[in-house]
Amino acid sequence: MAELTHERIDIGPLCEAAARPDCGAIAMFLGTTRDHHEGRHVVRLEYEAFAAMAVREMTRLENEARVRFEVASCLVVHRLGTVPPAEASVAIVVVAAHRGPAFEACRWLIDELKRVVPIWKKEHYAGGEADWVRGRRLDEPR
Repeated sequence: MAELTHERIDIGPLCEAAARPDCGAIAMFLGTTRDHHEGRHVVRLEYEAFAAMAVREMTRLENEARVRFEVASCLVVHRLGTVPPAEASVAIVVVAAHRGPAFEACRWLIDELKRVVPIWKKEHYAGGEADWVRGRRLDEPR
């Protein structure tokens, strides 16, 4: 289930809903707002999206991850609007029979989400400046 929300992401209900008696692993990635980026103090992030396309792409990624990593289910939730420091902007929950595929699918999902889903992040800094920031895959150079 791919979802965009303007509300705070509560991971507890997501994990409870994902639990299955036939699976022994729930892997989760929670992306939170840092209060700094490249030496600058970040006071908040703002996310915008082409919502219909973003949900369609997130759903496609969930489906591909289920097949590619042979996991039972995937869930991707991304927050839109203003996200203050220490709050979650993205949550990924993957359920599988074993931890290996769950971890692999979780990492692949966040990397692909950053690469292809039309969600844009704007960092707002102390002092009033702001910049749009490009997401990067974990294996991309800084």
